[in-house]
Amino acid sequence: MTTIATVDDYIAAQTPEAQARLRELRAIVRGAVPQATEVISYGMPTYRLGKRRVHFDAAKRHCALYGSAIDLFAHELRNFKTLRGTIQFPLDQPIPEDLVRKLVVAKLLDEQQE
Repeated sequence: MTTIATVDDYIAAQTPEAQARLRELRAIVRGAVPQATEVISYGMPTYRLGKRRVHFDAAKRHCALYGSAIDLFAHELRNFKTLRGTIQFPLDQPIPEDLVRKLVVAKLLDEQQE
């Protein structure tokens, strides 16, 4: 089993369909919170700011954002599959940039998310 050391390595190891969505997610997260540190944690791309973290991952038919503030955006997430702080985005659809930006900013920058 190959150890993934960087987010670039992680994305390159995924299917072409997943790579496109993962690149979108990465750009959105990095643009929203550029001061966050990008690492691989739990085998997934992870963005840390202090003790706060969000992750993303790829699956066969979707990619997912983990650890975001989904409780704050329930109405906007009604068209997506969610489960315990996780949102699934189908690979055949663009990532909803504004929504992901809000989810990430709320988790990594909002003082009430401690």
